[in-house]
Amino acid sequence: MGRVFNIQRFSIYDGPGIRTAVFFAGCNLKCLWCHNPESIPNRQQLQYNAELCIFCRKCAALCENGAHEFGDYHTVDRTKCAACMKCANECYAEALAPIYRELDAAQLEKSILTDEPYFKQSGGGVTFTGGEPMLQLEFLVEILKRCKERKIHTAVDTAGAVDFTSFEKMLPYCDLFLYDIKTASSELHERLTGVPNTQILDNLKRLTEREDAQVWVRVPVIPGANIDDMANIAEMLRPLKKEAVKIEKCELMPYHKLGEGKYKSLGIDAAHTYETPSDELMDNIRNLFDFI
Repeated sequence: MGRVFNIQRFSIYDGPGIRTAVFFAGCNLKCLWCHNPESIPNRQQLQYNAELCIFCRKCAALCENGAHEFGDYHTVDRTKCAACMKCANECYAEALAPIYRELDAAQLEKSILTDEPYFKQSGGGVTFTGGEPMLQLEFLVEILKRCKERKIHTAVDTAGAVDFTSFEKMLPYCDLFLYDIKTASSELHERLTGVPNTQILDNLKRLTEREDAQVWVRVPVIPGANIDDMANIAEMLRPLKKEAVKIEKCELMPYHKLGEGKYKSLGIDAAHTYETPSDELMDNIRNLFDFI
C-alpha cells in the first residue's frame, strides 16, 4: 500500500508534455519554504479548511475526544485530535479531510490510465513527487514497473537524500529524474532544510555518470533563503554538465506563496515566509545558468 496525498492532472511543469503528478506523503527534509507541508509528516493528520465549513456541527457530535469546538468560529484542538477521520468521513462540505489516502499499485495504475490519451497526444506521462517518493521505495518501484509495461513515460521528482541503492532499484523503470538542488553549501542546506547536502550532491554526480539515467536539475529561487548561493550552484553544476550530457536542462523555479494557506489548514505556523522573486531578479539568475 502507498500513501498519496494528491493526484494532480494536466500538469505541464513536472516533465515533458501533459502529465499526471502523483504526490507521495512523507519527507525527510523540512524546507523552511515548503509548498506541501502536508507531505512532511509520515503519519495521518486531519486537514481543516475553515472556508468550506457550513457549521453543521456533525464533527463535534462524532468526535469522542472533543477536538471540534464551536463558538464564533469552528476550531480544531490538535492536542485532542486522534486522526481517526470519523469527522472527515462524514463531512458533507469536505471542510475536513485526511492529508493522505492509502491505495495499492493497481488502484493507482487505474487512476493514472484515465489520462493515457493525453500522454500519447502530448508526449507526456506520469511524475511521482511529494514529499519524497523514494521513501516509499517498494510501492514506487511497483507502480513504475506497471507504467513501464504500459509504455507510459515516468519521472521521479526527488531531493536525493537517500542511499544510492534506491536509485539503482528504480533505474530500469524510471525515464527521467527531476533532481532538486537547493544550495551548493552543505551548511546552508542544513540550516534551510534540516539536513546537510553531502549525500545529495554525491548521488547527483553518481546518477549523471550512469548511461541509463536522464536528469533534469531543478533549483528553487527563494529571496532571503538561497538567493546568495545561486552563483555557487551554477558553478557546481557547470563541470557536471560538461562531463555528463545526461543533465539535459536546469529548471529555475521562483518561489510562490500558493502553499502558505496549507499551514493554517493543518493548524501549524509556517516556519518562515518569503517573497516571490522579481522578473528582473529571475533574468539575472538565468544568466548564471546559461550553460544548460
